[in-house]
Amino acid sequence: MRDAAFTQPSQLIPLGPVEILLSVKSFEKENTGACRMDQHAQIAWIREAEGDWSMALSYEEFKKAVSELCGTDLFLYKSQQMDRRIHSLMNFWGIRDYDEYLTALKTNPQRYQEFVKRLTINVSEFFRNPDRFIELWQRFLPEILQRTGGIRIWSAGCSNGAEPYSIAIILNELNALDQATILATDIDEAILRKAQHAVYSFNEVKSLPPDLREKYFRQEEEVFYFDEALKKQVQFKKHNLLQEPYPEDMDLIICRNVVIYFTEEAKHKIYVGFNRALRAGGYFLTGGTEPLLYYRHYGFENVATSFYQKIGPPSENLEAGHWSLSL
Repeated sequence: MRDAAFTQPSQLIPLGPVEILLSVKSFEKENTGACRMDQHAQIAWIREAEGDWSMALSYEEFKKAVSELCGTDLFLYKSQQMDRRIHSLMNFWGIRDYDEYLTALKTNPQRYQEFVKRLTINVSEFFRNPDRFIELWQRFLPEILQRTGGIRIWSAGCSNGAEPYSIAIILNELNALDQATILATDIDEAILRKAQHAVYSFNEVKSLPPDLREKYFRQEEEVFYFDEALKKQVQFKKHNLLQEPYPEDMDLIICRNVVIYFTEEAKHKIYVGFNRALRAGGYFLTGGTEPLLYYRHYGFENVATSFYQKIGPPSENLEAGHWSLSL
C-alpha cells in the first residue's frame, strides 16, 4: 500500500452521509487488497454520520436475535456462506442496518418466509445421482425388507419432495410400498407445500428412466404431475435438524447435500442423532460431497459409496467431545 499524503485543511467542512459513503467507496477502490472496510463498519459509520447515536445492533447480536426468532441457530452454519446469504438479501431489500432488518423479519411475514427460504438450499430432482438409487433398488432396500419384513425411511432435508417420491417409486416397483413408512422433513414450510403439491418441471424429472417417468407422471406440456396414489404414501413434516428430537427406529435415513452447509459442531450433533435414530443394521445415505469422516467413531461402517451402516452406538470419546480422532 502506497504512503498516503495528508494535508491540514484550512477549515473543517461537515460531510453528510452521502459524501461519507462515497469516501468509503473511494477508499476501498484505491486500497483493494490492502485495507478494506467491511459492510458492518460501513453501516456503523453511516449511522454516525446521520446523527444516529443510539446503540446500533451489531451483526452478532442480529444473528442471535434471528436465531431465536426462527428457532434455527445461525451460528451452526458455515459463516462465509451464511453471511453472504444474509447480506445479499439485505442489499436486495435496500435495508440500511440490522435493526431495520430485524424489524422487517418480525413484522413482515412475506419477508420472513423469504429470509428462511434464503437460508436453505432447495435443489433436488428425481433419481439425483442415479447410481445411488440403483443401489437402493437392487441391494439395500431388498436386504432391509428381507431382514425386517417392513421398512421405515426418513428423508431428512427433503426439499421439493423428489427424493422421498423417488423412494416411493422404487418400493412400488418392488411391490413393497404397503410395507413402508416414508417420512420426509424439511425446515422450509414453503418448500414442503411445493413437495405436497408434487408438480415438477422437466429438469426435475429428467434423470428418471423414461418408462418410470411415463408410468408415474401425468404430463401436460412441460409440467409433470406426480402419481396421486404414491403421493399419499409420503408423510411430510416440518422439522429442524438442529433443534428438534429425531424420529426413532428408522431402517434408512437419507440426508444428502444438507450437512455441507453446517459447521463441524452441527455435523457432529446431526451424525450422533442419525445413529440414535437408526435401528441396528440400518443405513445412512449421504451426499456425494459429504463423506462421513471418522464414521467408525460415529458407530457406522462404510459399506458402499455414500452408504454407511450402523454397527453400534457412537464412541464414548466422541460423545465427550474429543475431536482429535483417527480412523
